[in-house]
Amino acid sequence: MQLTDILQSTCVRVPLQATDKQGAIFELVDLLAEQGQITDAENAREAVWQREATRTTGIGHGLAIPHGKTNACSGLVMAIGKPAEPIDFQSIDGKPVDVIILLVSPVDQTGPHIQALATVSRMMTNPDTRAAIRDARNGDELFALIRAQDQITAANQ
Repeated sequence: MQLTDILQSTCVRVPLQATDKQGAIFELVDLLAEQGQITDAENAREAVWQREATRTTGIGHGLAIPHGKTNACSGLVMAIGKPAEPIDFQSIDGKPVDVIILLVSPVDQTGPHIQALATVSRMMTNPDTRAAIRDARNGDELFALIRAQDQITAANQ
């Protein structure tokens, strides 16, 4: 799976305005709604926040991958944001988060959701990739980095 198959350049926000976990998640959900990727922002916010309440999606290395399932979308959608200052996500490594990748998918579509989580996790295991993403100054730069990573992955398959 290539992330740019599900991520639109207009769904990348650098910097996020939010200064806390819930605000950042809701800002990314609202971005998806503004871009016509989801039909019911409130429903999607609730789905992602309920998932976050069960267990943190702060997976370490400054990355959080909040996600949820809702009928507010017809297929898997994605948004990425970088807060102006790192945010406490109660991450498993205890460190704040500076890259947030939101995934929202329909209730009945598990496969693409799992594939996207795996693809993001693989991409972010590379310290050079993490550093480049952190250094991105705006949404266009960040989207270009994701596209470049997709091309590298495709060339290696």
